[in-house]
Amino acid sequence: MRVLLIGANGYIGRFVADRLLADPAVQLTALGRGDDADVRFDLATGSPGALTRFLDAVHPGVVVNCAGTTRGGARDLTRHNTVAVATVCEALRRSGCGARLVQIGCSAEYGPSQPNSSTAEDAVPRPGGPYGVSKLAATELVLGSGLDAVVLRVFSPAGPGTPAGSPLGRLAEAMRRAMQSGDGELKLGGLGVQRDFVDVRDVARAVHAASLSAAQGVINIGSGRAVRLRDAAAVLARVAGYGGALQELDGPPGAHAPHGGHAGHIAHTPHLRPAIGHPRGESDPHAASVAFPYPDGCGSWQQADVRTARDRLGWRPRINLEESLADIWMEAACRI
Repeated sequence: MRVLLIGANGYIGRFVADRLLADPAVQLTALGRGDDADVRFDLATGSPGALTRFLDAVHPGVVVNCAGTTRGGARDLTRHNTVAVATVCEALRRSGCGARLVQIGCSAEYGPSQPNSSTAEDAVPRPGGPYGVSKLAATELVLGSGLDAVVLRVFSPAGPGTPAGSPLGRLAEAMRRAMQSGDGELKLGGLGVQRDFVDVRDVARAVHAASLSAAQGVINIGSGRAVRLRDAAAVLARVAGYGGALQELDGPPGAHAPHGGHAGHIAHTPHLRPAIGHPRGESDPHAASVAFPYPDGCGSWQQADVRTARDRLGWRPRINLEESLADIWMEAACRI
């Protein structure tokens, strides 16, 4: 089976490439903007006709699209997350290759969820920001294309290669700096958010399974369990061997700050401070308290209902969050 992988150099794409290359039945071709791609092509600016000619020449059985961006304004997000997918869909419709499309979606398409609920694929998407809107538009293009296609809606990926700008990446970097400087107290904000973390290697396994399956529509890929970022911070401190106190700076107004604490316990203080999850350079020190506006547009809670992935792909997550955090810390520690 020949697979065309778009976005092989991205966070998820790198692990998808590794997973597909490990399958001796797969012949992998990588298409992307970088010099190390097998074929250089920019989906955001390239024409569907040019991509169609390439598809007809290579004749893949599966096209996996891991390309996209999480940063930038609405125009950039639309160009790289939506227009690019429109190009892929149109090229596949014109081509005679008949390839199956596996599109990587995102839980930001759902937007905020009710606390203590699990979000299933039939939930009405209400993205809370331009990133989620751009990804949802891409999903709608895929679903309405008439192609043999599946969209994997990935929740919060974690593990090796986690971007430094993500909440877990920033958490690890903050802890690295505290340990490097010998700081016995680490002050963090934005830890009340609860997210469904899934290891990026498990995501790659899901992509592989989806490539081989006949499943169509939207399928959630997550762990099925929401975890508070403050609990992840405590696990990371244990993994890193950080013995200082973790002070949480976004506690409720009027809260009394305890007199320190161990790394496994996070004390709350009512200070107003930029949050771990807030984009760097965009935080207002007077606006990141309890009303912190969750930059991913997903509110305070997200948890996936992953029964469809189990039933239609035969997929279950295998790697727990502690292992993912240990790998994140290993990479952070190498920067000391």
